[in-house]
Amino acid sequence: MTSGTPLSSPPQLVRAIGRWSMVALAVNSILGSGIFGLPSAVAALVGEWSVWAVLIAGAGMGVIIACYAEVASQFDETGGTYLYLRHTFGRFVGVQVGWLTLLSRLTACAAAVNLLVIYLGEFWPAAAQPLPRLAVITVFLCTLAAVNYRGVGAGARVSNVTVVAKLLALAVVCVAGTIYLVGHPQVAARPVEAGLDGWLKAMLLLLFAYGGYEAALNPMGEARNPQRDVAFALFTALAILLALYALLQLIVIDLVPDAAHSVRPLADAARVAMGPAGAALISVGALLSVYGYISANMLTVPRSTFALAERGDFPAWLAAVHPRFRTPHFSILAFALLLWGFSQFASFSWNVTLSAVARVLFYGGICAAVPVLRRRQPGAAVYRLPGGLLLPLVGTAICALLLTRADFSKSLILLATLTGAAVNWLLVRNPRRAAAISKA
Repeated sequence: MTSGTPLSSPPQLVRAIGRWSMVALAVNSILGSGIFGLPSAVAALVGEWSVWAVLIAGAGMGVIIACYAEVASQFDETGGTYLYLRHTFGRFVGVQVGWLTLLSRLTACAAAVNLLVIYLGEFWPAAAQPLPRLAVITVFLCTLAAVNYRGVGAGARVSNVTVVAKLLALAVVCVAGTIYLVGHPQVAARPVEAGLDGWLKAMLLLLFAYGGYEAALNPMGEARNPQRDVAFALFTALAILLALYALLQLIVIDLVPDAAHSVRPLADAARVAMGPAGAALISVGALLSVYGYISANMLTVPRSTFALAERGDFPAWLAAVHPRFRTPHFSILAFALLLWGFSQFASFSWNVTLSAVARVLFYGGICAAVPVLRRRQPGAAVYRLPGGLLLPLVGTAICALLLTRADFSKSLILLATLTGAAVNWLLVRNPRRAAAISKA
């Protein structure tokens, strides 16, 4: 006997993200705090050719984004890169992607902490010294971890730092720098002997600058028409940021005489164009931008590891919930401790490079997924790349070539990450063993 009342269906995500909202989401995902430090790092590698490096790297990233667009157009669920590669290559690869994503976000945050100390030096030069640097990093990260440990509401309030400070600072540099360029068109940067190694290292750094868009693909389950709009959003975001990065790089190498050795390149460019007040304004904008970025990640990354731990893709203890504060306290503490270590013992460029290398691995996986999905589910892609397999092959080759720039220390950390993911996968394959580990 039935009551005549229809059974309620499980609640579904609301599809409210439109085309231009996806563009804004992609731009905000890409435009991180690293832009405040990368222009000098790129100038150190290729000198006055650095604007060309920005453009070439943008073109290379365009190939990878094209592969992302075809793969993403076959899915309308939430999950992003993790979902695409797990669906294509199986759970083992999905677990590897989850761990690599954590490493990439961890080192990106560590690079941002490095920038925090660097730009604090504009007002407190002693911040760069070992003991003050240790104190700043420790107090800053402990404070953010404590706030998030006590509750998600407090963490959300702390991370409610808008991108206005970042965009305002970049707008000031662009406007003041362009005005200065009109009257001083000469290039101030010193020539650099840029061999193949320097160019490839510059490409790797710039891949970090253009990366991050994959995070915008995670909420596709809430997009109105993700299969149609994803290609438009990714390519529009890339075009906007390619123009912005090229202009900022041109301003830095034109205005800053020794751009390769500038620790605060955008502040130094503003100092030339606007005086000390300009440098101070840009430094404040950089500090607020970095603070907002790190506090947001202190909130979101532990929740991501918590969710993956619940699925068995991360160690089970990371899924523990604090009995009083109802927060993933072990995930928060683990992330804060690792972030402290990478921030304290590695430099900005080192962390940026490791983050980029970790991304290259799953970017290459996306390029490799294109022919697999074409064969497995022909006709499923709403957006299909022209030229057959040419672009996926080029994208895979770009990723493989950039991986050769990883030095021994970064390769060792990558190997440890992949090994940890493989061991965790082996453990959770056996349900009884996984249950025993969870109880322990």
